[in-house]
Amino acid sequence: MPVVSLRIPQIGEGLQEARLVAVLKQPGEKVKRDEPIYQMETDKAVMDVESPYEGTLTEWMAPVDTILPIGGEVAKMDVVGDVEEAPAHGHAPAAAAANSTAVVEAPAAAATAPAGPARNADVPPKTRAYAKEKGIADDVLGTIPAKGSKLLPADIDAFLSNGGGVLKTPAAKPAAAKASGKAGAFSDSSISNKQRILNSRMVRANQIVVPGTISCAINWEPIERSRAKIKAAGGSFQPSAFTIFAFAVAQVLKDHAAFRTTMANDETYRTYNNAQLGIAVSLESGDLLTAVVEDADSLSWQDFAQRMRDRIESARGGKDQVSESTTISLTNMQQFGLRDAVPVVVSPAVATLFIGEVYNGLANDVTNAIRLQRTVNLGLTFDHRVVNGVGAANFLKAIKETAEGIEKLLG
Repeated sequence: MPVVSLRIPQIGEGLQEARLVAVLKQPGEKVKRDEPIYQMETDKAVMDVESPYEGTLTEWMAPVDTILPIGGEVAKMDVVGDVEEAPAHGHAPAAAAANSTAVVEAPAAAATAPAGPARNADVPPKTRAYAKEKGIADDVLGTIPAKGSKLLPADIDAFLSNGGGVLKTPAAKPAAAKASGKAGAFSDSSISNKQRILNSRMVRANQIVVPGTISCAINWEPIERSRAKIKAAGGSFQPSAFTIFAFAVAQVLKDHAAFRTTMANDETYRTYNNAQLGIAVSLESGDLLTAVVEDADSLSWQDFAQRMRDRIESARGGKDQVSESTTISLTNMQQFGLRDAVPVVVSPAVATLFIGEVYNGLANDVTNAIRLQRTVNLGLTFDHRVVNGVGAANFLKAIKETAEGIEKLLG
């Protein structure tokens, strides 16, 4: 059976790249023609991609979360019968590499080497991803010698350390411009893969989401009292005040199905049975990932707190957990002294809830007495295509009431 390449298809005019979201088949599995084989995300939507062939999947050429150019190779298959491999539609290797990574200039010896088959078929996905981080284009990757049967990251390091490639980024230009006294000196840096994924989601959201934003102030004292009681009890179970608040949000999601809903297409709402609660996590590198507490509204208090801690630690380790079922995310800015903000809804979510700093505000008591209370402002941005203003107001009101009654909820 001939081995052919599966490539990222051209879906829509002007599309330049897509993210590999999930693989639906493993190497060695049989694949039928028109059977979904992987999922890809564009700035428009996440979609299943069907196999144009029948055969056996042999290898994935890129790991999940890789952003690939249109026409880029994503997998290889042993196909049944004599077939003609689909062309790399819209694929221009040099242009694609220039748009996604810094191009590496091959040494003169490699440039004059006789033409031959590329070694890309022998490059494991991990090595391919490492090469992309180092700014090595696919056409150069095929010229790098390997010590063993397959190209490894150590082979790339050896290639670069021996002067095998010179980055064609403007990184060397700023020093020259500064030395010559020219104005406007600058430096370029590569956008991390994590940030590119987030950018793709935000661009997608900006194109399709109709945002609305509302806010309210809540009494934070019951949450602080609950936190103080847990701390005084001692033991290893020591959740933060933010975790306590997140549990209150999870409980509210039980009765507000609109915030467990996305638009499957222009004609269909898709409501998930349980809430997959997103938590924005900022890394030391400056990248932003999302931890997800799965089935958050079905968990007991201690199970919720444990799962939230585990998921946040996983995100800090570099694991982005967002999926199409992550319908709402929390962004906690208390430690930065921010009181108010207008959060952004990042697809595929339908809403983002901002939590501001704790401050001394005026209590909204039924009496006319003036009293200060520990206060936090909440800001909710929601997709008006899924949730109307009254629905969003009722949701935020329920969060306020549940958070202020958290002591009863925790028992």
